[in-house]
Amino acid sequence: MKKHSVILAALALSVSVGLNAQNAAKMVVQTNKPGAEIQPTMYGHFFEDINFGADGGLYAELVKNRSFEFPQCLMGWRIFGNVTLKDDGPFDRNPHYVTLSPASHYQKATGIENEGFFGMGVKAGEKYRFSVWARGENQKIRVELINNASMSESQVIVAKELAVNSSDWKKYEMELVPNETFDKAHLRIFLCSSGSVDLEHVSLFPVDTWKGRKNGLRKDLVQALADTKPGIFRFPGGCIVEGTDLATRYNWKNSVGPVENRPLNENRWHYTFQHRFFPDYFQTYGMGFFELFQLAEDIGAEPLPVLNCGLACQYQNNSPEANVKLSELDSYVQDALDLIEFANGGTDTEWGKVRAEMGHPEPFNLKFMAIGNEQWGEVYPERLKVFVEAIRKAYPDIKIIGSSGPNSEGKDFDYLWPEMRKLNVDLVDEHFYRPETWFLASGNRYDKYPRKGPKVFAGEYACHGNGKKWNHFHASLLEAAFLTGVERNADVVHMATYAPLLAHVDGWQWRPDLIWFDNLRSVRTCSWYVQSLYGNNRGTNVIPLTLDKKAVSGQEGQYGLFASAVWDEPTKTYIVKVVNTSDQTCKLQMDFKGLKKSAKLGNGKCVVFHSDDLDAENTLDNPNLIVPRESSISIDGNTLNTEIGAYTFSIYKFTVL
Repeated sequence: MKKHSVILAALALSVSVGLNAQNAAKMVVQTNKPGAEIQPTMYGHFFEDINFGADGGLYAELVKNRSFEFPQCLMGWRIFGNVTLKDDGPFDRNPHYVTLSPASHYQKATGIENEGFFGMGVKAGEKYRFSVWARGENQKIRVELINNASMSESQVIVAKELAVNSSDWKKYEMELVPNETFDKAHLRIFLCSSGSVDLEHVSLFPVDTWKGRKNGLRKDLVQALADTKPGIFRFPGGCIVEGTDLATRYNWKNSVGPVENRPLNENRWHYTFQHRFFPDYFQTYGMGFFELFQLAEDIGAEPLPVLNCGLACQYQNNSPEANVKLSELDSYVQDALDLIEFANGGTDTEWGKVRAEMGHPEPFNLKFMAIGNEQWGEVYPERLKVFVEAIRKAYPDIKIIGSSGPNSEGKDFDYLWPEMRKLNVDLVDEHFYRPETWFLASGNRYDKYPRKGPKVFAGEYACHGNGKKWNHFHASLLEAAFLTGVERNADVVHMATYAPLLAHVDGWQWRPDLIWFDNLRSVRTCSWYVQSLYGNNRGTNVIPLTLDKKAVSGQEGQYGLFASAVWDEPTKTYIVKVVNTSDQTCKLQMDFKGLKKSAKLGNGKCVVFHSDDLDAENTLDNPNLIVPRESSISIDGNTLNTEIGAYTFSIYKFTVL
């Protein structure tokens, strides 16, 4: 087992009183004192288009720059022969297209080739839907999926001809079925007739998408989200809500309506980190607000959209001129009110009609809205106030979420929390990307928070190892320890979401991340398993659990243990979560006190999450290296005697007979 001097130093206080063979950590679970209700929204997901999480990731489109609208219009494309770029196409917000004309004697062939997002992942025997808007009379194109790396006689994986037979713009579709699996395929299109043909919005999707929706979402990634039983789904960010400047902020109104006419937006992450530079990273808005609301509905989570408050990213914009003046906020506030109408309005309203025309006449039942992301200083609450007043007046039932800034403590944090109380927001979004020592010291973070006033949304959290920014087991163990304190304080904390959510192994800019993927595979990290274990064992009410009459939060004399307990009313089950952050096996005695005389605890289940190697992680090649193991466990009357191994997260579940 690897030892970490920094961790051992941080643990020294909590494990200074070691256990010997005769001692046991004696915990009391007070079953007759059900406490705070655990909100259905307690555990969920935060989505941002970072690390190629949308285009090239969750959004299953395989073609990059499908409408030739990148600032360098042919970025992602290789052209050969007689190809002309034009800008008077059928879609006013995406005007560019290409014309393929017969090649000269020296050129021989005309066509275009798309590289996809780090290639295109295709599977043998699976169906892929090619579509294109085209114009041309009695013309033909040949569409191929190719393997440029192949040493075989032919590059072609599959090829099919498509007839273009109209002088007007028209959408054409056909299916391609590859005969081999390849993760770096390209799409190649040849002109194979004697005239010219115009092509716009060139697209390729797997037919087998999430719920079989045409041109939808990548199935394995959505399943990974759904399997955690999320209660909340926050979107679309994150810093992209702010944009590099206000012109490049995420504008939800540009992300709805026909996908062919959703305008391109700059993704502020394509150049933010020069050591991980991706100049071809843009937002097509193909997976826009309609699709994100629908995704939240699919996975059983409450949607939580985040909107710009009139401030550009404060990390990149220090001058007041970069922001909207207070007197000019009306259009931003109206965007917020219109979004509520889009989500909840009847089909006879302007924006409810847009939703219905997109295929969802029923409302999305939006309950929450966040205004602003990681803003700070006086400029934020003075703008937030304008939004709060307008939303409260028009939609008093909508719960409004404000921000405590980018840090978990400090000057900005201390200033913003009182301001949020003055504005009477419903929840305050806290963010913490912090090292192991912070997580070890924060098991009781919420124990002394005020019980009245705004609740907490732990909107972005992740343990960043000291010099180890990857998803190794030890980081996830400390996240599990921290979440016992979140759960114990369910009257204060109503939501918690890990961040970031998704990362392409060839296109990441930030790590660690919850789910990693390449063009064909995905892997659920150790942090994903922690989030899933909490989401699938949420319970309905907190119940008191103590060690020497104190909450179990890694305090001195508590042997490096963190713990929480809940009651799940539908299943009549007690669920106890215990995390041992020390390097010693610990004996546990757990007394379930206060049970009715007629009640009896049956034999239960124990779920153990552990790795001998603290630096180990799940990978695409070995995705099941570290997974929870479930076994039966017996109880003697109302007392459980067991032990929990070093560096282990265990869950004990007992149903009342």
